[in-house]
Amino acid sequence: MTSTEMEQENAAIAKEYKKLLQISYRLLTNDDKKLIRKAFDIAVDAHKNQRRKSGEAYIFHPIAVSKIVASEIGLDATSIAAALLHDVVEDSADYTINDIEQLFGETVARIVDGLTKISSLKKDMDVSVQAENFRKMLLTLNDDVRVIIIKIADRLHNMRTLGVLAPEKRRRIARETLDIYAPIAQRLGINDIRLEFEDLGFAAMYPLRHRRLREAMTAARKHRKEIVAEIHQFIELRLESESFSATVKGREKHLWSIYRKMREKKKSFRDIMDVFAFRLVVDDVDQCYRTLGIMHNIFKPVPGEFKDYIAIPKANGYQSLHTVLVGMHGVVIEVQIRTKE
Repeated sequence: MTSTEMEQENAAIAKEYKKLLQISYRLLTNDDKKLIRKAFDIAVDAHKNQRRKSGEAYIFHPIAVSKIVASEIGLDATSIAAALLHDVVEDSADYTINDIEQLFGETVARIVDGLTKISSLKKDMDVSVQAENFRKMLLTLNDDVRVIIIKIADRLHNMRTLGVLAPEKRRRIARETLDIYAPIAQRLGINDIRLEFEDLGFAAMYPLRHRRLREAMTAARKHRKEIVAEIHQFIELRLESESFSATVKGREKHLWSIYRKMREKKKSFRDIMDVFAFRLVVDDVDQCYRTLGIMHNIFKPVPGEFKDYIAIPKANGYQSLHTVLVGMHGVVIEVQIRTKE
């Protein structure tokens, strides 16, 4: 690398660090900034001679993970510092957990140690065979949930930069992401990341199927607009006539979800896409059940398709009423009713 290229790379690293400080959801104090700067300097030193498969300096990876932790998940300065340091002990012989504790204190050291143990655990297990056991171990191994969340951010950046790897390795990492990390993200309620894991994992596992399904969905979307708009307006007007305040949203189906339903239920793409999805958001639980009654009054419910996740929440705390109805023009409607909370 020439001196000019090194200068350009150092400038790019400094630019990414500046972005990290600017995108944090939280108002960073001067002490926060000092902590993050110290972690950044240690990470730069620890990874100074390392490069990713893409050829870029390795330090771009922990910075990217820290940006996910700061802006997309909204964790604190301690977590941002730990994210910057998450590979330091594993990848550098110059720093130990004791060094991290002396430099940053017990909390940061505990998080970094947890992340290092997860990486060691993965190397010793055939996680493709024992995905469920591995998920349970991740969730019980650490008493600080920030360890798991930073690991999810680490995996998310790896998935976003998967393209430089060989196809076989891409598929292995994608399978692991779909089997392990997407369910954990769902369990923790980080739904946007769960959906991105599934989309990126699907694209890496089955690139041709993903592309064809995406193209079919784009084409189908054009023909659905008028029907969705008509049902949407009808629901809003009926709820308004009953003096109900509800936000009604048409819900786009997720590619991985469509693919799984096609495979599990042995249905065609058209069968799945002929189901229209809506989400109704109301003020309180009482209104959830009263809104359900109105929906069952105006559209015919499909037997056996009602699920009450308010009375019996899912394991991750998810609460909503799910019902399937036969709506206008005989189209099938999936409806979720939940509170703002």
